[in-house]
Amino acid sequence: MGAAPRPPGSKRPRMIARGWVQAAILVTLGGFFVLGFLAIRTYQAQPPIPDRTVTAAGEVVFTGDDVREGQRVFLRTGLMQYGSIYGHGAYLGPDFTADYLNRSATMVRESYGGDDSADAHDRTVGDYRVNRYDDSTGTLVWSDAQAAAFTELTGHYAGLLGSPDGKQGLRPDAITDPGEIHDVTAYFAWTAWTAAAERPGHDYSYTNNWPSEPLVDNEPTGHTVTWSVLSLIFLLVGTGALFTAFGRWNFLGWHRRDHRELRFHSPDRVRLTPAQRATAWFFLVMAGLFLAQVLLGSAAQHYRADLQSFFGIPLDRWLPYNLVRTWHTQLSIFWVVTSFLAIGIFIAPLISRGWEPRRQALLTRILLGALVVVVVGSLLGELAGQRGWLGDLWAQLGNQGWEYLDLGRVWQTLLTLGMVIWVVILFRGLRRRLRGESVANMPWLFFLAALALPAFYAVGLLATPDTQFTAADFWRFIVVHLWVEDFMELFTTATVAYLFVLLGVVRERVALSVIFLDIVLYGAGGVIGTMHHLYFSGEPAEHLALGATFSALEVVPLLFLTVEAWSFLQIGARRHSASDTPFPHRWAVMFLAAVGFWNFLGAGVFGFLVNLPIVSYYEMGTGLTANHAHAAMMGVYGMLAIGFAVFALRYLIPENKWSDRWPRLAFWSLNLGLAWMSFATLLPSGALQLYKVVESGYADARSLGYLQGDTNVFLEWLRLPGDVVFIVGGVLPVLWMTWLGVRHRVGRTRQPGDAEVSLLFTEVGAGPSGPDAAGDTAPEDGSGGTPENGGTAGRDLAGADRDPADGDRHLVDGDPAGEEVVAP
Repeated sequence: MGAAPRPPGSKRPRMIARGWVQAAILVTLGGFFVLGFLAIRTYQAQPPIPDRTVTAAGEVVFTGDDVREGQRVFLRTGLMQYGSIYGHGAYLGPDFTADYLNRSATMVRESYGGDDSADAHDRTVGDYRVNRYDDSTGTLVWSDAQAAAFTELTGHYAGLLGSPDGKQGLRPDAITDPGEIHDVTAYFAWTAWTAAAERPGHDYSYTNNWPSEPLVDNEPTGHTVTWSVLSLIFLLVGTGALFTAFGRWNFLGWHRRDHRELRFHSPDRVRLTPAQRATAWFFLVMAGLFLAQVLLGSAAQHYRADLQSFFGIPLDRWLPYNLVRTWHTQLSIFWVVTSFLAIGIFIAPLISRGWEPRRQALLTRILLGALVVVVVGSLLGELAGQRGWLGDLWAQLGNQGWEYLDLGRVWQTLLTLGMVIWVVILFRGLRRRLRGESVANMPWLFFLAALALPAFYAVGLLATPDTQFTAADFWRFIVVHLWVEDFMELFTTATVAYLFVLLGVVRERVALSVIFLDIVLYGAGGVIGTMHHLYFSGEPAEHLALGATFSALEVVPLLFLTVEAWSFLQIGARRHSASDTPFPHRWAVMFLAAVGFWNFLGAGVFGFLVNLPIVSYYEMGTGLTANHAHAAMMGVYGMLAIGFAVFALRYLIPENKWSDRWPRLAFWSLNLGLAWMSFATLLPSGALQLYKVVESGYADARSLGYLQGDTNVFLEWLRLPGDVVFIVGGVLPVLWMTWLGVRHRVGRTRQPGDAEVSLLFTEVGAGPSGPDAAGDTAPEDGSGGTPENGGTAGRDLAGADRDPADGDRHLVDGDPAGEEVVAP
């Protein structure tokens, strides 16, 4: 059947079967419907804060206002970046929930006679597990022994948090006000009460019996064990079903033999737009933030090896652990986001076939300036906020104190607005192309994936310093998990797929299938799987059940897409060039290959290890959590950010200034350094700490005494060679390359009024056997046949290599896409 030309001004039809679109919509809507239900249940079932906690005689121990003010003190001082609550936070200081529960239960048991009394244990368990909260009066009744323990522990935390000598990771005299000490102790006491008191109508606590604490009979619940077993079954069934389906039917289509012959253009022949040239500064800023982040990470790690000083320097007086870790975690987001913003701006003109609106470069430079203001302002604000220099403005301009959302609300809002401006820049650059495309095609998917980034980062604004911890953690993990692991993953997939399409090494329909597969698989597991962070932070049991089930399913797409990624990436590396110009993006592709490896190992294997409820019950907040976080964040998004930079720098740096030795050195050093960090220190120390939790209890395994033991200190020092390789051989070459991109930016700049170009990176011709297996032919005009570079399809080849599941397909004569189009 002959193909009819597409009428001028009409939209290019949908290029993928309707079933993919329907599946993506249904799965996404279903996931968010369940997530909305769980949000409602969070507010309905979160632990109550009593208006007053009193003794049997009516003496007030502390009030609800004391607890709420204690949370503000905890956040304002940056204690969540020192220790943790409900296992969430930093891992140098104690988990204050477990620490208070263990210390107070020990005191109560001793007051009842200790080992010399036959009923001391039972009386202690009764004091903690029997829920004496009266919802009608807002009153919680404690025993005299619990009240006495509170008074004694107020003095203990005054010594810990207000030590004039420091030497514990906090700055000297961090909290000295008696009222603040009383309030923050009340906060710890309330969280400990929720961890042991049985939820009304159930035989387990508000935290599903977390932490493990024999003194109050806290042990794993039936839900924890049962859903761990069932999640393993879901994992096995899901993995088997997916591999069976994709082994039986070739849904994606990239396994067919591709005979196309590519002629790569020398990067010197590719003209850049003004906005593309402006992204060189983004990548330089990215590398600078990356260097600052890893140096701060090294300082934070040194605290675990030597708490007393930094090679004789009293570092805690100027850069205490909680400030260093605050900056370290914030910069991990900042430098990755900077690269993502830059690559979006860089490829927008390529998607639009060389067109760029006027003043796009100006907006790009304004965005960069705003980003620098937000980064510098937020970091200085966190310093000032933790030092108490901002008074009542600490939460607005200083630090809100929530891990990963530490920055003040003003800076958080400005960062969100900055990403909105970025989306506007992308829309300006893409609007011509979007007008001529179906919403289900790649240009729209790229734009919508970018639009999701500011939308879901803004959800973090719902977590305020006044929000109860359980609800705040729900919204915080929408950012930490859903924004990072789902929507940044979606933008990543769309961007990488588009880069391969632009290079001509992957057909557009194949890339589109990968994007929709990503939406379906991550939508099925990742949205509801967010709940795996919230098993034990005061959520009801349904969060544990659904979180465990769908978190297990998260491993399925990681496993499958990692295996398939090798085929996908090999298409980019396996080129038979008919020109003297070799494939110019070997090292960019190598960084993408590293992403696949770390996605499976760091996010998949290490992630599933800590996500299983029965394992998470014992290991949460230990070195195994840190191992997963570093391998997944740096291994996936860090490698992606650098890979994006290497791709763009290949065109920003003149050919005579470029050398492959810098990306090669950076690639091997970063990967070897990260592997050393994981396998030499984080994984073994985390495994030993897990054993300590099971053997002696969570509070003991999180104590400074245990962390400063000889074995742990040895493992921390063992990490040093890997860190040196990572920084010197990895980060510094990246910084050097980005400097070259600014210093020697190419001068061949396209102007907004220039005609559209048909050749961007690659010419695609037929292979030696003639038309390739998928139906493209060598273009008659020599303009190249890459879908995005203006190549033109030749004759109608309906029926060639047809997949019956896709419906009728035809090629559109004269369509610059030159691709198969699925008939509506």
